[in-house]
Amino acid sequence: MVIEQVREQMQEAAGAVVKIVKQGGSYKMMAIGLKKGAVLKEHKTAVPATLIVIEGEVLYNEAGRSVELKKDTDFEIPVNVPHGLLANEDSICLLIQG
Repeated sequence: MVIEQVREQMQEAAGAVVKIVKQGGSYKMMAIGLKKGAVLKEHKTAVPATLIVIEGEVLYNEAGRSVELKKDTDFEIPVNVPHGLLANEDSICLLIQG
């Protein structure tokens, strides 16, 4: 149901829609929804993280590089490196931290 909620809310959202899918003592899984052209502002993660694109296409940006991530792509996000996302299409991603 969480991904359905993200899909619905992203149609009206100006930016990213982020909802927690599940979390435990050492991990957190979030769903991130972005309409085409929406940006997830630059930020850092203090823990190991993996981004999985389940719908659409996003551009992952960090200092000095950009990586196009298409549906069914997973990507390891480096710890303590500023990064952000730009949606090339309406997109939904899962982020697993921990």
